[in-house]
Amino acid sequence: MGLRINDTVPNFTAETDQGKITFHDWIGDEWAILFSHPKDYTPVCTTEFGAVAQLADEWAKRGTKVIGLSVDSAAEHVSWKEDIEGYSGAKAGFPIIADEDLAVSKMFDMLPADAYLPDGRTAADSASVRSVFIISPDKKVQLIMTYPMSVGRNFAEVLRALDGLQATFGTPIATPANWVKGQDVIVALSLNDDEAKEKFGKVDFKLPYLRTTADPS
Repeated sequence: MGLRINDTVPNFTAETDQGKITFHDWIGDEWAILFSHPKDYTPVCTTEFGAVAQLADEWAKRGTKVIGLSVDSAAEHVSWKEDIEGYSGAKAGFPIIADEDLAVSKMFDMLPADAYLPDGRTAADSASVRSVFIISPDKKVQLIMTYPMSVGRNFAEVLRALDGLQATFGTPIATPANWVKGQDVIVALSLNDDEAKEKFGKVDFKLPYLRTTADPS
């Protein structure tokens, strides 16, 4: 069975362009985002890594670590970062996992169990490795996104989703469609009307089952 929301993420030791890490130790007590890519020196991946680099201050504001993954070597990652930084105009200060044997990709269910990388491989050989995992400080998966080869990810949406996860984490609220930080949130159905008013104060009853309140975060 593949990795699902609320599963504890696998712990692993891997080489990165910044040295060896043990994943749970690297996460520590912070939020973390693992974003994976089919191959270094490919066009869509370069734009995506550049977008992540440009958002460095935003990740830091949210107490969130980011780490990339690609199926090439740590040495290739170091060289590729020169292209990423030149393209994006931002320092790519996050580590990139060197998943040459596909161990991490398979552990996170990003590839078929029998997948392998042939000699002279191309990005098509590891096409499924284009995923995002947002992980809470308790090491549990909170969100999974997987994209095809042809569609670059919207990291503004990843940031928005992170805001929603952090706002609702351990709090009986949810976020409505297209929510952005600071907008009203939805009171969870686990609270009755009296409990909702006691906890949040002002509650706006849109429908009997749809109650909103100011963002408590």
